[in-house]
Amino acid sequence: MNKANGYPLNFPTYQFRLRQEDGNRYIFDIIRKKFITLTPEEWVRQHLVNYLVNNLQVPVALIGIEVSFSFNNVNQRADVVVYNRKGIPLMVAECKAPTVEITDVAIDQVCAYNYVLNAEYLVITNGLKHYVLQFSASNEWVALNNFPELTKKL
Repeated sequence: MNKANGYPLNFPTYQFRLRQEDGNRYIFDIIRKKFITLTPEEWVRQHLVNYLVNNLQVPVALIGIEVSFSFNNVNQRADVVVYNRKGIPLMVAECKAPTVEITDVAIDQVCAYNYVLNAEYLVITNGLKHYVLQFSASNEWVALNNFPELTKKL
């Protein structure tokens, strides 16, 4: 468990670059290469990104944050997208604040994103619980017990 920013998360402990300015807290995003306002959702997103990079060995260059796309003529943004080396989405992740319960609404949200992005894996996390789904050869979503070894598919 990693407890900082007031929220104990179910991720390993990472060293983050944090700063305080004008009463606001910021965290350095290694993907966007800039400081981002530290919200509870951003805290979860940064842990997920660090888990992908440090534990699953996903190259930083293959991770997108707040990836924009259009769905039903509405602009959307996926929290985290992992691409393979051909630029095809491999994983789409939706991050929620630790205080937000993961419900069917969040699952429907990431599934709608995936209607456009067409990734093999979906992740929904609030930092405490992680739901990982894989699209199977039999054209159905299967719940996984752990994060997949993505490096084999990059």
